Amino acid sequence: MVSTIGPIIEIIIFAILALLSIVFAVFVVTARDVVRAAIALVITMFIVAAFYIMLNAQFLGVAQVLVYIGAVGVLILFAVMLTKREFGTDAE
Repeated sequence: MVSTIGPIIEIIIFAILALLSIVFAVFVVTARDVVRAAIALVITMFIVAAFYIMLNAQFLGVAQVLVYIGAVGVLILFAVMLTKREFGTDAE
């Protein structure tokens, strides 16, 4: 007798990851704060790396983490942090 619980768990994990990726991608586009949008983008990239690993493409998953999250995500966060902005004013 072949166990059929493995594919069912895989489909459930895929559905959860797909829902999370859509939610965080929409949050990236609709966020008013740039720092929160950048963090949501990094989380979305982690979920994409998880998709690659689920597809048995471990190299692409690791490359996704190293290149996009490690380089692009950190670059976006540093660019946001280094921009001049007045905090604590009532000019808004």
